[in-house]
Amino acid sequence: MKHKDEMLEEYDFSNGIRGKYAERYKEGVNIIKLDNDVSKFFPDAKSVNEALRTLIKLMGNKDDSL
Repeated sequence: MKHKDEMLEEYDFSNGIRGKYAERYKEGVNIIKLDNDVSKFFPDAKSVNEALRTLIKLMGNKDDSL
């Protein structure tokens, strides 16, 4: 009996595209895992960023670029 999480002996990458995500990776990856109770209030990255910008302004950040 095989487990569904078991790896195959071989994989066919002949149709793969080399470096498909290389540029995006070079730009940097900022992935943050939100706890379930918090993620209920923030359905997407835009809402998280807006809330954080508001918090930064309320904290009196001197950086006017926000």
